[in-house]
Amino acid sequence: MARIFITGSSDGLGLMAARLLAADGHGVVLHARNARRAEDTRASLPTAEAVVVGDLSSITAMREVAKQANALGRFDAVIHNAGIGYREPRRVETADGLSQLFAVNVLAPYVLAALIERPKRLVYLSSGMHHGVDANLDDLNWTARPWQGSAAYAESKLLDVLLAFGIARRWKDVLSNALEVTPVSVKPYRPATYSSRPPNIEPFARNSWLAQCDLVRSQTSPGSGAPLTLGSPITSSFEVE
Repeated sequence: MARIFITGSSDGLGLMAARLLAADGHGVVLHARNARRAEDTRASLPTAEAVVVGDLSSITAMREVAKQANALGRFDAVIHNAGIGYREPRRVETADGLSQLFAVNVLAPYVLAALIERPKRLVYLSSGMHHGVDANLDDLNWTARPWQGSAAYAESKLLDVLLAFGIARRWKDVLSNALEVTPVSVKPYRPATYSSRPPNIEPFARNSWLAQCDLVRSQTSPGSGAPLTLGSPITSSFEVE
């Protein structure tokens, strides 16, 4: 059985994936933003090994989350699920001077991947919205453009795909995947985010499948056959000082 760490798993997609994995007998470590949410998370999945605590909008907290995760031992998989959605009405600046959405959705997965002991596989959550935007590398933090929450979110999800591909090229011993989540209720026991329909279980199942599958075929999205990793290692380093 595998040991899996899931960021942003106090509710929504992360918690659902954790429940599926735990039901299959895997060891699951959860993550919550703060102590209060951590207690609720423990109650939601008592069989979880532990709950790591830290607000991923802060670089200091990102490092602390990585430290807590490493103290629990090496994971077979890490699911980078934590994220801010597309309905943010304004740009929120963090203590580090970054867009909060960029910090949580993009920088945190990068920092955690760099600092957490390298697992066998990494799963990054993207979105179909990323197909309609460019990376805009000259304005990652939305300081030069009027804020558009949906566009900022879509760009962050495109950057997550690029991150997954970049890691796949550099770390040949790691299966690095980007999972495109289709419109569903991401908080199944709350009012639906996209509609009032019952939640579609497919994204949760794919999430857990990518985290636990022991076959090389986990490099492709189940059902699509589309490759999710790239070849040809390049020389750039991937680390956080």
